[in-house]
Amino acid sequence: MVFVYVLYSIKFDRTYTGMTKDVEKRLKQHNAKQNKSTKAFVPWELIHLEHFETRIEAREREKYLKSGIGREYIRLKLNK
Repeated sequence: MVFVYVLYSIKFDRTYTGMTKDVEKRLKQHNAKQNKSTKAFVPWELIHLEHFETRIEAREREKYLKSGIGREYIRLKLNK
């Protein structure tokens, strides 16, 4: 099972979308500044999670959430 997740940095009003097999471990890595693209914006909180049977399905959803309409979908979930 593969997960697509969206993180939110309240302090910086920023989101990050990614995919992983272990969400809990991945969130800890982000908050421990072990990811170059997210370390400047800690702390992160998980705001959205979806699971998929295959990596291909998860990658398609991740690409959608990173698109303009996908980012708008996430913003609506945040009520912003």
